Amino acid sequence: MFKILTLNSISAVGLERLPRDKYEVASEITNPDAILLRSYKMHDMEIPASLRAVGRAGAGVNNIPVDKLSKLGIPVFNAPGANANAVKELVLAGMLLASRNICQAWDFARRLQGDDATLNKLVEEGKKDFAGFELPGRTLGVIGLGAIGREVANMALALGMKVIGFDPGITVQGAWKLSSNVQQAASVDELIGKSDFISLHVPLSDATRHLINAQRLKLMKTGVVLLNFAREGIIDDPALDEAIKTGKVYAYVCDFPSNLFKNNPRVIALPHLGASTAEAEDNCAVMVAEQVSDFLENGNIKNSVNYPEVIMPRNEGYRIAIANANVPNMVGQISTALAKAGLNIVDLLNKSRGDYAFTVADAASAIPESVTKEIQAIEGVLSVRTL
Repeated sequence: MFKILTLNSISAVGLERLPRDKYEVASEITNPDAILLRSYKMHDMEIPASLRAVGRAGAGVNNIPVDKLSKLGIPVFNAPGANANAVKELVLAGMLLASRNICQAWDFARRLQGDDATLNKLVEEGKKDFAGFELPGRTLGVIGLGAIGREVANMALALGMKVIGFDPGITVQGAWKLSSNVQQAASVDELIGKSDFISLHVPLSDATRHLINAQRLKLMKTGVVLLNFAREGIIDDPALDEAIKTGKVYAYVCDFPSNLFKNNPRVIALPHLGASTAEAEDNCAVMVAEQVSDFLENGNIKNSVNYPEVIMPRNEGYRIAIANANVPNMVGQISTALAKAGLNIVDLLNKSRGDYAFTVADAASAIPESVTKEIQAIEGVLSVRTL
């Protein structure tokens, strides 16, 4: 039986994908085979020696020590796209809130005092201060065309907007899901210079930290609306604050409140609501539970942030799953160890990703513990499991 430790509350719809005859799931459990979590910060956590996989019921993995787990041969799974519709809808809401000054107008209306006749007079006098503009015909720039960015781009086209996108890492599979009417920008600078709205959908990394900075803010159109439902830190907040004060940026809508912006009338800061829908939580939990169970039971890897995709149908026989450094002759050494034991290899798949690789092999007969130990002793092998 596999043991699953939950560090956060995980949707019951997802946990149902872990049948109780195969899995023990609890928030307090020793020697877990896998960990499921959402926002729990694992960086200071001691990694159990028994751990084989980590599943994040969401997209971002900043709260997980990915590098440390990679060196231990532990795949980290996430749920890309499971919350895409939820975030897309919030981006749309943000665009409407900003373009129509809805938050400021609502606050104005709530503060009105007097009888209804007085209120009506004040409304007629004050509504001119909240006049906005419509979306059709305006240009939305989308930086990052992953699952969420594509949804946002396609949605904006349906609203009659022009859309320009930038993502140097877009895959062929991802491009098929993007409307052909989305214009391609050659750079971030080109995109921000042409956009009336800019929506960010990139992870936070060394390459994207302060992606929007003082220099790039100067390149933007005057009156641009900036939307950030990705990660705090992608924008240089002090530089943005100055751009709002000068009128360069008309409005900023984000999911990350801060003392700098929380009382700024041109900023709408929401309390991290991007994926906060019942549907998104269910979708994320289902996706990550299925991925973790497939890995534990079959050694297959899908949607891992640190190891390659490895999916091999089960053959009759016995399987060995090996995480290893991406170095020459690794497959040869593994095959030799199996052959020395008289084991016939029915099927084998090896994939690499950066510094790491993963190998799955099916043998016609049971794989002795002595072979497992021999493979574990190969320099560069990080973890070995027989299934």
